[in-house]
Amino acid sequence: MKESARQRIPALQNLQQLAVARREEIENFVDFPPEISHRESPVSMNPHNELQKLTNLFSEDNSLIALAEHIPSSLTPEPYKKMLVHEQHMTVTMESYYHSPVEVQVLACQLDGDVYSRKILLRKQGTDQVVQFGIVRFDLSYVTPAVREEILSQKTPLGRILINHNVLRHIDLGAIVQITPGPELAGHLHCTTDTLTYGRMATIFCNQKPAVDLLEIPAPLA
Repeated sequence: MKESARQRIPALQNLQQLAVARREEIENFVDFPPEISHRESPVSMNPHNELQKLTNLFSEDNSLIALAEHIPSSLTPEPYKKMLVHEQHMTVTMESYYHSPVEVQVLACQLDGDVYSRKILLRKQGTDQVVQFGIVRFDLSYVTPAVREEILSQKTPLGRILINHNVLRHIDLGAIVQITPGPELAGHLHCTTDTLTYGRMATIFCNQKPAVDLLEIPAPLA
């Protein structure tokens, strides 16, 4: 299935629904690491709805994202393509790219029953360098009490916790978006509001259950 031409939209409106064929496109250049199980059935998602749901957890205006444009993953420019178009944990990807472990800083969080949401930054370990902004929504009922406790301690990046506890997981890449940051996101990423960066939405399946929804936006790359 061919992708339609890129279509600009104002602040999270009119993002087109991804075709299931996205999965086949991704598999053309993604190697799946052995520790992540590969589900056979792809999951389609509405990127507009999901982006809005995640950003609205902590902000209902355009301060976070001024402009979002869905783009085909095959057209994602490098080095963002290598950074985003895969089904691995971004924790591991960031550590590989920056040749350093990363640390998590929780900017805001909320817990509603078993559903835990947080807005975070990843920093290069031992420095003030921000490498990623993210929003996470996690249904903790799908993990063990030990994993839940470590996640809620807010001391370790989520991907590293799931890896360390050997949680059976699969990461489903949902959408790639080109992003013009609003003032809040620009401040977090130490860039200007006319900077273009790229991000992705993804779902982590834990023990074959859709446990985690993610928005992951790297700091602008050279």
